[in-house]
Amino acid sequence: MNATQHVTTLGQSLWLDKLSRSLIRDGTLAGLIGADGISGVTSNPSIFQNALATSPYYADDLARLKSAEPDAERRYEALVIPDIQAACDLLLPAFEASGGNDGYVSLEVAPRWAYDATRTVQEAQRLSAAVSRHNLLVKVPGTPEGINAFEALTTLGINVNVTLLFSVAQTQAVFDAYIRGLIARTQAGADVRRSKAVASLFLSRVDTLVDGQLTAIGTQEALSLRGKAAVAMARLAYQGYLKTFHGNAFTALTQRGARPQTLLWASTGVKNPDYNDLQYVTPLVGKETINTLPDKTLAALRDHGTPSLQLEDGVAEAETQLAGLAHLGIDMEMVGHRLQVDGVKLFEAAFQKLLQQTG
Repeated sequence: MNATQHVTTLGQSLWLDKLSRSLIRDGTLAGLIGADGISGVTSNPSIFQNALATSPYYADDLARLKSAEPDAERRYEALVIPDIQAACDLLLPAFEASGGNDGYVSLEVAPRWAYDATRTVQEAQRLSAAVSRHNLLVKVPGTPEGINAFEALTTLGINVNVTLLFSVAQTQAVFDAYIRGLIARTQAGADVRRSKAVASLFLSRVDTLVDGQLTAIGTQEALSLRGKAAVAMARLAYQGYLKTFHGNAFTALTQRGARPQTLLWASTGVKNPDYNDLQYVTPLVGKETINTLPDKTLAALRDHGTPSLQLEDGVAEAETQLAGLAHLGIDMEMVGHRLQVDGVKLFEAAFQKLLQQTG
C-alpha cells in the first residue's frame, strides 16, 4: 500500500485536480484510479484551457466544430463534455461501490453567471442534462448569488460542487443552504437519498494573500504567522462541518437518508517554494473529506507522504492563530471576499481564453 492508498483507508477521498483528453486516451487516469485510489476528478476553465492547449486529441473535433457550430461556447462544450462523460464512466465503479458517495466528476457553469442565481440554475440544469451521468457534480461558485442557486439546485435534485470558497463563514453559509435545499426537497415529497454536494475550500491562495499582509506588517508576531492561515481556517471549517452534519440540525435529514455535504480541500499545490510541498495535504487528512490534488502534489504524496489522521488535531492552536491574525488587523472574512471576487475574475479570464482557443 502506497501513501495515496493509505490516505483513502483513513477516510479521506483523493480526487485529481486535472482533466484532459490525453489523460483519458493514454490510460493515465485509469492508472491513477487503479494505483493511487483516485476516486474523483475536478475541472475548471483554467484546467480545460491548458488541456486544449497541450493535448493533441482535440484538433480533429475542433476543426469539424468550427464549420458546424457557429457559437464558441457551444463548441467548447462539445469538446469537453465527452471528456467529462468518459471520466464519469471510468469512475462509475467508485460511484457504485460507495453507494453514490464518491466517484464524481465536476463541470463548471460559465463564470460570467457567478452573480446571477436564475441563470446559474438554468445553466446547471442544462449542463446536467447534456452530460447525463449520475456521477456528475455541476460546479457553482460560492458567491451569494451562487449560494442561492445552489439551494435551488439541491431542491431540484441537481448535485453540486460549490467552488471558490475562501473563508469559514462562506463555507458555513454553503452548509446552511444545502440543508435548506434538502428540507425543501423533502417537503416537496422528493427523495434526498441520491443528493450529493461538495464544498470546495481553497487553501494556498489564502496563505499567499495573508502572507503578503503579514510581511508588510513585519513584526515578529506577524512573521511567525506566515503560512498558518489556510490550515487553521480548514481545521475550523471542519469543526463547523462536524457540528452541522453530525449534530441535531441534520438528524431528521439523516433519518431520510440524506448525506452531509462533503468538505473538499482545493488549491492544494503550494505556491511558496519555501513551504513543504504537502503543506495542504498531510495536516488535513481527516474522515469524510476530499482532497483534490494537482498531479505534482499527488506525486509528492506518493513519493514521501506519511499520512495520518491530523485534521482534528490543533483546533485550539488554529483558533489562537486566527485570533492572532485578527489582532494584527487581518480580517479573514474580508480576505475571503477579496479572493472570491478575484477567483471569479480569474476563471472568467480563463474561460474567455478557452473560447478564443475554440474560435
